[in-house]
Amino acid sequence: MKISFVVFILFGVMMLSCGNDKTATTEEEVIENSNQEKKITAKTIESISYKDYALSPEAEEELVPWADYHELAKQIEFLKKGDFSFFNNDVAALQEFIKGFKASMPNTFRTNPIQSRNVIIETALLKLNEYLTLDNISRRDKLQGIKDVFVAFSNLNYQVNKKLERDMYNDIQPE
Repeated sequence: MKISFVVFILFGVMMLSCGNDKTATTEEEVIENSNQEKKITAKTIESISYKDYALSPEAEEELVPWADYHELAKQIEFLKKGDFSFFNNDVAALQEFIKGFKASMPNTFRTNPIQSRNVIIETALLKLNEYLTLDNISRRDKLQGIKDVFVAFSNLNYQVNKKLERDMYNDIQPE
């Protein structure tokens, strides 16, 4: 009777210990899956939908001296490929870039609509920097911050094109 009792207890302990390994494995898999879902890849960024305005050839010509604009355009292209190095850098470096971006703007583009778009870009860049540097921000909010930067830059391009088009039509003299 003692032997059957000991065998019964050993059998029970074996059954209980087998169940713990499966639970631990499942928890590890869930944690790994949730970490992979939080990553933002180039493919995820490509799936963001927004209206992307390109510069007209005339606007590209006029913007040649604005080096900081070209730097921002290059960094946004890197962002589209999933490179966050410029945007999750130190906030002081980003603020210094924004300061230079606004200061180096050519005088022909110092109009209220374009300057307001610059302020919107500044806000979007600083917001994205905060989203990328803080750990407790959700993936959805980070993607929204990326989209906000894309939309702000696209709207700047639209305003630049619109200003040059308006100037062209104002230069036309009636016959």
